[in-house]
Amino acid sequence: MVKVSIVLPAYNEARNLEKAVKAVIDTMEKTKYDYEIIIAEDGSTDGTDVIASKLSDGKKILHLHSKDRLGRGRALERAFRFAKGEVVAFLDVDLSTDMSHLPELIDKALEYGIAIGSRLRKDSVTERPAKRDIPSKVYNFLVRLLLKSKVSDHQCGFKAFKKDIILSIIPSVKDNHWFWDTEVLVIAQKKGFRIYEIPVKWKQGEETRVNVLKDSIYMFKCLIKMWLRCLRNEGDR
Repeated sequence: MVKVSIVLPAYNEARNLEKAVKAVIDTMEKTKYDYEIIIAEDGSTDGTDVIASKLSDGKKILHLHSKDRLGRGRALERAFRFAKGEVVAFLDVDLSTDMSHLPELIDKALEYGIAIGSRLRKDSVTERPAKRDIPSKVYNFLVRLLLKSKVSDHQCGFKAFKKDIILSIIPSVKDNHWFWDTEVLVIAQKKGFRIYEIPVKWKQGEETRVNVLKDSIYMFKCLIKMWLRCLRNEGDR
């Protein structure tokens, strides 16, 4: 039986964590897969670490604690290296993406190597305000234009990989925060890996740590830096 590791990146998610763990269990128990849940708890200050420790049974539910903030990307990388699954997946703890898509995400990761949820595919159904929707569409357009990506949505927090594939990509990734997803997918394409996009039902969580202006500036800076690196690499050939 194929084993799957579901990673829940958790920074100050005290209000959402227990619900997310239950949702993963309820979903995975209906599948054909063996599984483990890894709570990648990243230097939380709101008691998330206490809740994660209580939820952990040391077998099916595991708690990876970091005293200091690693950043989302590094917390995920640490969890992927620790994971025992042939497939490693992660999803946002606020459950923005409908959990009904999780079995397909895993199926497609096994078939293609990488599978991601997309809020921008034709059949996707999304609920989010224009102040977040428009910047996201502009950002993804720029990634496709500048970095030659074929992916429609780079930032949806709902992705799965064959473990050996993501571990081969991680050493080339520079960013440890929000740009991590984009960088992983762009590098994956440059390495020739296939990516399957799943149209998803997605609803913005009631609480979000996204600061549209601040994070948009940060993402744009990261995008330009990667574009310049790509230009330099092409010039060195």
